[in-house]
Amino acid sequence: MAVNAPLNRKLRMGLIGGGQGAFIGRVHSIAAILDNRASLIAGALSSDPARAKASAPDYDIPPERAYGSYQEMVEKESKRSPEARIDFASVATPNHMHFEIVKAFCEAGFNVVCDKPMTFDLAQAEELAKVVQKTGVVFAVTHNYTGYPLVRQARDMVHAGELGEINALRASYLQGWLRTRLETQAQKQASWRTDPKRSGAAGCFGDIGTHAYNLSRFITGLLPDKVSCLLKTFESGRPLDDYGSAAVRYQNGALGTVTASQISHGRENDLWIEIDGTKAAIEWHQEEPNKMLVRVNGQPHRLYTRAGGPYLGATAAASTRLPSGHPEAFLEAFANIYTAAYDDMARRASGQKVDAANSLYPNVADGVDGMNFIAQCVASSKEDGAWKSLRHPLCRT
Repeated sequence: MAVNAPLNRKLRMGLIGGGQGAFIGRVHSIAAILDNRASLIAGALSSDPARAKASAPDYDIPPERAYGSYQEMVEKESKRSPEARIDFASVATPNHMHFEIVKAFCEAGFNVVCDKPMTFDLAQAEELAKVVQKTGVVFAVTHNYTGYPLVRQARDMVHAGELGEINALRASYLQGWLRTRLETQAQKQASWRTDPKRSGAAGCFGDIGTHAYNLSRFITGLLPDKVSCLLKTFESGRPLDDYGSAAVRYQNGALGTVTASQISHGRENDLWIEIDGTKAAIEWHQEEPNKMLVRVNGQPHRLYTRAGGPYLGATAAASTRLPSGHPEAFLEAFANIYTAAYDDMARRASGQKVDAANSLYPNVADGVDGMNFIAQCVASSKEDGAWKSLRHPLCRT
């Protein structure tokens, strides 16, 4: 984990979303406090005021800071003294609600941690980037798989030239939970993810395809050039895609693929990535996150393990909490995103300069990149896989 920036107290957190029946809000609340650097003190936990207040005891949020709406939360927290108000808001709502909520907190001067995809559409993402730049707040997007120690190790190895020039990337995220139309059975998670009014232009590709794409971008730093994509809905009557495959051309000449499925029998959260370089190749699987294969022709395959020894770099070592052999996984990786963002929040609170453009945690530029990927994949699929540009001025290396 990163070295704490100077701040003699815990950061104060407010949570938006995460009310009764939610999944990702609880994950945010656990990950945010895992390293004892923050306290959850306020919340607007549902768009239903009664449910929002009823959910507060589940998080030990006091009644006076259990708000009936995010608007009330912004207003009342802004009126509190700097010594009492929240330092940041974590937004864990369905996609269509992100923009207005995040914009309100940013404009009020609060730092933000936002779930992915960052906004409902690309236009909102581009506008939000301007707001973040103007306000100077710390802004993180929870592409949480970038927080795994061996993913960060892979990134450092690529950047150090250990793989040579990157030629090819294969990233895939396969699930099977939407093989049947759970959305017709009042299943909350399925209902909003398959609803274009709440999820956006893409279903499966927006929900998990963006994770696979983001992982490729995070590890390699390669800038995208073009994408050709085919999306399909296999469950009849579902309005959004539940399967898709994209080919990506990168500006250095590398080729990549992204495959995402939510209708593959027996698949749970099978996110994996392979990267081929001129000197070596690596392979990592999210369901076995404490191992990474490194291959070089003519040599025995090398198995890197999390916390496995001095061959790991400083970033991976600092992202690890437990000794080798004790599994670390999803919640710890999620917490690593928070920890990296906390360092910048502490710097900002102490009046120090924050280099938001080069953060270890995914930032607003990565959020725009993800929304651009979704938009161009949808556009490409509508034209039977026509190549669409992925170049965007906010994409970062």
